[in-house]
Amino acid sequence: MAQIGVNTLLARLKQSVASAREFAAFLKKRSTLEEEHAQGLKKLCKSSHESSRRPDYRQGSYARHYNEVIGIHDRLADNGVQFALSLHQMHEDLHDLATNIERGRKQWKQTGLSAEKRVQDAEALAEKAKAKYDSLAEDYDRARTGDKQSGRVFGLKGPKSAAQHEEDLHRKMQAADSDYSSKVQAAQSQRQELVSTHRPQAVKAILDLINECDAGLTLQLQKFASFNEKLLLSNGLCVSPLKGQNNEQGQRSLREVVFQINNTEDLNSYIASFSNKAGQGVAEVRYQPHPSLGPSQQLPPTDLRSQPDPNSQSHPQGGLRQISLSDQSHIPPSPQNQGPAPVFAPLSNPTEQNYHEPLPQQTFSPAGGAFLPPQLPPPQMSSPLYSQPPPSAGTPPSDLIHPDLPPIRPVFGVSLDELLARDGSAIPLVVYQCLQAVDLFGLDVEGIYRLSGSAPHIAKLKAIFDNDSSQVDFRNPESFFHDVNSVAGLLKQFFRDLPDPLLTHEHFQDFIEAARIEDDVTRRDSLHAIVNSLPDPNYATLRALTLHLHRVQEHSAANRMNAGNLAICFGPTLMGTGSNIADNGWQVRVIETILQNTYQIFDDD
Repeated sequence: MAQIGVNTLLARLKQSVASAREFAAFLKKRSTLEEEHAQGLKKLCKSSHESSRRPDYRQGSYARHYNEVIGIHDRLADNGVQFALSLHQMHEDLHDLATNIERGRKQWKQTGLSAEKRVQDAEALAEKAKAKYDSLAEDYDRARTGDKQSGRVFGLKGPKSAAQHEEDLHRKMQAADSDYSSKVQAAQSQRQELVSTHRPQAVKAILDLINECDAGLTLQLQKFASFNEKLLLSNGLCVSPLKGQNNEQGQRSLREVVFQINNTEDLNSYIASFSNKAGQGVAEVRYQPHPSLGPSQQLPPTDLRSQPDPNSQSHPQGGLRQISLSDQSHIPPSPQNQGPAPVFAPLSNPTEQNYHEPLPQQTFSPAGGAFLPPQLPPPQMSSPLYSQPPPSAGTPPSDLIHPDLPPIRPVFGVSLDELLARDGSAIPLVVYQCLQAVDLFGLDVEGIYRLSGSAPHIAKLKAIFDNDSSQVDFRNPESFFHDVNSVAGLLKQFFRDLPDPLLTHEHFQDFIEAARIEDDVTRRDSLHAIVNSLPDPNYATLRALTLHLHRVQEHSAANRMNAGNLAICFGPTLMGTGSNIADNGWQVRVIETILQNTYQIFDDD
């Protein structure tokens, strides 16, 4: 192998480095394309989801299953984001490998070629000494055997005799012979050292670099093939999940979801939703002769409708909402006939909080007078956080609120400002009810907010809140099908559906910059200042949610959800998705810092 030469191996190594760099550039471009596609798909899913909730579009089974179709595409986008991140990491690894190999190639090129150059220079000096030696030997031979009667030879110091000239040539020839011999020995020594030491070392080092570069390139190609297979398999499972025990979440295929759309049921439900707007009917036209025409003539009875008794227990017809005496426990008390409403606020000691302790006023405003969510009337018996419902309290039966009816008072997908203006509540009632349910029944449930609830349950609860949220009472577990994970999923769904995230797009970059601060105290104070600048409903809702999550993490020994795990679940949910994937880690740090400093950030409120 040493006979091949350093130059040949250097040329081969240069080819390996060029191939590695070319594939690294391919990975970078492919990663960029996949990321753009995934982010575009996520934006499309978000805009389509928001559009589907508008009253201008179909509701019922079409809206539910269309949202499932969007959810499938959202999972496809998540797979694309992970694939793009993997390709980007492969590009970085391969680029670093090519850079290191190129650095080693230059080093051994200089070392190996310099050794070859030294041998060539030594051999060139030996050849030059040999030429000088041969020339002097020929002159000496002519002087020794040539014509000696040609007279004197002139030198610098005057004319020389033939004998003197011959003696000078003999002395120069001996000096040239000695120089020639030493140059030959030096050249031989240099070549021997090159052949035995320098060249084998350079050849071995360059061969190792070639093998390392080729192996690294092959490994990245294998990973690229594996990641492509994984992407296609994951997308395939999203579109058509496997049936059996592996499908624990009950996900359906895209085909099954689409075929579940019932056009006839949607049309009938839409028509039925307007039954409460139908007129009371027009009195039948009857013939009524004037009494003067015949006093003895029997007049037909008039179709007089009795006025409904305000205290009557009769219910309207046509599938409209019916409110019984037991249901009235779910109606928020009005300011005219009720005392001050309990507020959702921390006390000086977190362990002594009681959500039914009345305050002097019925309003709460972090910056200027926004109403709190309407509270349920306090029952006879109470727990440390929430009162227990009466035995008959709960969500209205499913036959009273049809999940396919269009939303009468939408809650999901409506901004907090609109909910405040409409309902007069800074904290939406759906948030309060979900926090109440988790506080009562979910603090010790392992994986709360991390495990997904039942999709059909979440859809039904969502439809109930969009229809009339005042009829919901989550103090009764029957109201949410005894599935507290579905309540947690419903809460996260509400925050995800907000047009503007809870922490707002306006302050997104400010939160990210604050999260980058390394000092814990400075980072906490920076986040505190940004939180104080949030709009009133956003601040009040964030405060209620933070206090609740603080209670959840206090039970982390049972539920395994510490501040870090909760921050992972709520980071993108509360802040929204930015344009940079790298911001996801900073979003988690924002929420984790707020949870770790709950009573410092919300101390004086």
